[in-house]
Amino acid sequence: MLGAASERLFADTCAPAVSRRARAGERPAAAWDAYARSGALDALLPEAAGGAGLGLGDVASTFLAAGYHAAPFPAADTVLARAWLAGIGATPPPGAITIAPQGWRRDGDVLRGARVPWLCVADHVLASVDGQACLLPVSKADIAPTAPHGVLSASAGWAMRDAQMLSAEGAPALDTLAACGYAGIAAGAMVRVLHLSLAYAGERRQFGKQIGRFQAIQQQLAVMAEQVWAARGAADLVLTGPLACPRPEAAALAWGRICEAIVPVCDIAHAVHGAIGITEEHDLGLYTGSLREWRLALGSESAWYARVGAEALASDLPALDLVRRLCGEALA
Repeated sequence: MLGAASERLFADTCAPAVSRRARAGERPAAAWDAYARSGALDALLPEAAGGAGLGLGDVASTFLAAGYHAAPFPAADTVLARAWLAGIGATPPPGAITIAPQGWRRDGDVLRGARVPWLCVADHVLASVDGQACLLPVSKADIAPTAPHGVLSASAGWAMRDAQMLSAEGAPALDTLAACGYAGIAAGAMVRVLHLSLAYAGERRQFGKQIGRFQAIQQQLAVMAEQVWAARGAADLVLTGPLACPRPEAAALAWGRICEAIVPVCDIAHAVHGAIGITEEHDLGLYTGSLREWRLALGSESAWYARVGAEALASDLPALDLVRRLCGEALA
């Protein structure tokens, strides 16, 4: 029921035109307000704190729907960040929250973030600076001109006095939290890219027949489908169970596999679409551009697979038991 409701919500409020206007600098206020009114923001908060008391498995469909419809705001980040803040005893601020665990440095009394994800449409940034979590209001940011055109990330600086430092001992690492959120929306976006490519291959005709009937195109689409559904399965590894916090090893494995899929999925989609796929008017670029932007936000698959490898080397478990520990909850 929650998944169906989320699907209708994003389909009704996040049309491609809304996403394009957001990337041109217009805040998607109406779409965000509809999402906030739906009650999804506090889905992971316990009922005693005014939330719904749900787990990651319950909100997985919401994250997937946000990615499938190219929601132009940090839908997954905000849900996860609000639960994380409540878990450490902090009051979640109103508005959209983006989680930015990487790309920070201190320059005297100024805190600078490079390519902060979702910054152009967020109200607050939950950052990790030298291992210290802090909450930054976007209204106080000195935002640099966005480059390249059409992205929602941006570089910015904050005066240290505007940073709310947080005590987060024992809480999940912010990069684990971000990997969990991006796993859901990226998997949803890749399913949409596959659907767009299949539809185009069935419509476009060349040499008197649909291009989807050519063996070369069929082979490319088959490879894309394999990558998309591997990514979809990887998202299930971390977006599962009754808890509101992801398992670090599952998040690392899931985001690594999804990062690995992003490049071939985007490349094949544009090869199938040809020149029309790179035009601003076509919807494909909304998804492939976002997927590449998210991959940059958290690092490539090699960095995340290195975490999985380090975990395996440090464990005394046999290989099969280690795999079962990584994946067993999702397969149970």
